[in-house]
Amino acid sequence: MAEKTKDKDKKAAPEEGEESGGGRKKLLVIALVVVLALGGAGYFLLFAGSGEAAAEEPVAGEVLPLDPVAVNLAGGGYLKVGIALQLTEAAAGGGHGGSSVDGSEALDLVIATFSQAQPADVIGSREALKEALEQRIVEAYTEDGHAMVMGIYLTEYVTQ
Repeated sequence: MAEKTKDKDKKAAPEEGEESGGGRKKLLVIALVVVLALGGAGYFLLFAGSGEAAAEEPVAGEVLPLDPVAVNLAGGGYLKVGIALQLTEAAAGGGHGGSSVDGSEALDLVIATFSQAQPADVIGSREALKEALEQRIVEAYTEDGHAMVMGIYLTEYVTQ
């Protein structure tokens, strides 16, 4: 029985001058993982900054309240709506604490958006109308790829 144990030890342990095949395979696997990791990191560093997804999110600045306006609805009736514009930090800087954004275009977009709406839409689809208006205002106040307005708030919303 002692002879069998000695034979197993001879097979398990490589003799001097011989290398085990398992060590070489481990080294190749580790080298492959390192090469793939470096390739992935290089791709990320070279190509990740080139897309639109890398655009910075605007930082909120001051809020500019606008006077409420009364709008005639398409199906009859009235809507008195007031909004405030959430400006970005890029929009601030009109001097003496004032904003450089004029709200006239936003009020024009309010009238254009809500004057086409039916009274039932104004009551039932308020959030959808607000989102459509917000999208139009943000688009109108974007200059050279920099948004001056990042959102709107409804400050008054009365139907009759």
